[in-house]
Amino acid sequence: MRIRYLPETLINQIAAGEVVERPAAAVKEIVENSIDAGATQVNVTIRDGGKSLIIVSDNGSGMNKEDLIAAFDRHATSKLTGNDLLNIQYMGFRGEALPSIAAVARVKITTCMQDNEAWELQVDGGKKGEAIPCAHTLGTQVEVRDLFYATPARLKFLKSERAEYMAVKDTITRLSMANPNISFTLAHNGKTSLKLPALLDSRERLSSILGKEFGDNSIEINSEREGIKLSGYAGLPTLNRATSQHQYLFVNGRPVRDKLLHGCVRAAYFDVLHTGRHPMLALFLTLSGEEVDINVHPAKTEVRFRDPGLVRGLIISSLKHALHEGGFQSSSSISTSALGAMRPSGFPNSKSLPITRGNSQAVPHSYIRNKNGEYGNLADSQNMAYTTQMDMNADIMPSARNENFIQNTPENENFPLGAARAQLHENYIVAQTKNGIVIVDQHAAHERLTYERFKAQMSECEIEKQGLLTPEIIELDEGQIELLLKHRDALSTLGLEIESFGAGAIAVQSIPAILADKTNIKHLVCDLADDILESDNVQNIEKQINNILSSMACHGSIRSGRRMNADEMNYLLREMEETPYSGQCNHGRPTYIELNLNDIEKLFGRR
Repeated sequence: MRIRYLPETLINQIAAGEVVERPAAAVKEIVENSIDAGATQVNVTIRDGGKSLIIVSDNGSGMNKEDLIAAFDRHATSKLTGNDLLNIQYMGFRGEALPSIAAVARVKITTCMQDNEAWELQVDGGKKGEAIPCAHTLGTQVEVRDLFYATPARLKFLKSERAEYMAVKDTITRLSMANPNISFTLAHNGKTSLKLPALLDSRERLSSILGKEFGDNSIEINSEREGIKLSGYAGLPTLNRATSQHQYLFVNGRPVRDKLLHGCVRAAYFDVLHTGRHPMLALFLTLSGEEVDINVHPAKTEVRFRDPGLVRGLIISSLKHALHEGGFQSSSSISTSALGAMRPSGFPNSKSLPITRGNSQAVPHSYIRNKNGEYGNLADSQNMAYTTQMDMNADIMPSARNENFIQNTPENENFPLGAARAQLHENYIVAQTKNGIVIVDQHAAHERLTYERFKAQMSECEIEKQGLLTPEIIELDEGQIELLLKHRDALSTLGLEIESFGAGAIAVQSIPAILADKTNIKHLVCDLADDILESDNVQNIEKQINNILSSMACHGSIRSGRRMNADEMNYLLREMEETPYSGQCNHGRPTYIELNLNDIEKLFGRR
């Protein structure tokens, strides 16, 4: 069989499959062109999830006739001034997007530069028409119809209309996060589904997308190391989701999906989040083009770093530092949920007569019951002497203890977690703050305090090693052995000593004493090799040690059901205020909720 040259149209269709695999990819490429053109307003309209129609219009710099004609030629670009693929200053640079889209769809571009004529050009399945004069305002409009009509096989693999629409929306959302100074709109089937005005504040843009609770419960990240900058916002551990889809990562303004970066997030949060839960965050990494390769894939969603260890260390340390600085903070969304659960259903909010429900009566607070069992207005009651009186000397029930009627100085209420007032059900401490109340789960809180104390003790001295009487010989492939030996020194500081044992095996000489009799050494080493392969760092053994410490902390903490006196409760509150991560227990659950007095009064119709 002889080698033949493929026709140009087929070459373009093959290339289009790499760049434009679905409508969202086409939208991404076109919108990025708008961003590169300096647009401050980008409007996107799609129909049928983008399958039948995509229109992107902007108020950018536009193109002249010559540039418009060249824009549909493969590898023709205005964004790569030299031949250096490392010094890239724009979102696009490969010159593939428009030719790829035009190869599989019907495309029309209308464009106009400042103080210049407007021009229109159509391309149908890769066949370019003539540029003709037209009427158009400053900027460019790209209209894509019948995507993949020229490649029916590709069309069959598209997902449902809703799935494609959601992918387009996610694309616009990510691009808007990195460009808060640009306004974005998205309309689907004639209905506007996304409208983001231009903003100067990135946190405000993120809040408008991820919700107000993210804006209220996220910590600002702003750090730099060896010329690499990391900025953005990370949600508190107690603000978490079941999937990682609310994690947005950007490299030099590009939305990326990178295993290294997501692994960094997991490593930073693993000690404060329960397995299966994921934090919300938006992180922006900025570094020299010489330190990152964005030319890994035509879609430009994958990157490769020159020094992944440096990037990884910066992200993990920055996130951990921010969470540490956040201290005992707990997400306000938990308090909001608690208030929602407490809100009475159908409670009368007017000053009408009592409403009878079954054998009981719900009564406005302005009514009391007299000795005859009748209700009357408090101010008008003639039977005040007969109102039910509480015996202030009566014993307080064990489930709502208030030993010695806890006395606190007014200054105690100025502490963030306030002054202890009572213990409920031998597990929940109720504290009064200046502007509300705090309810603390005593076991969960003390568990975190004990755990952090254990970790601090471990960090102050070298981890104790348990030598093995007989070295454990573990067979591994050469790649795994090479990785483990590369990190031998780091493993040794964690208590795991290994050495080569001929071809295809290593010998384990010692393990951390705290893991003795608690772990399968072979499984530990194999998992450790996989962990290093994924993240180029040692985590697994540290995780196992921390899991043991967490278990020890759980068994060594104040148990539910233990009665505490006032001094003990207040001491626990003060310790929480001084301890990092104390807003959540070792399993990621909140240790306390805070209820604002205004919200409490709303529950009772006082506001």
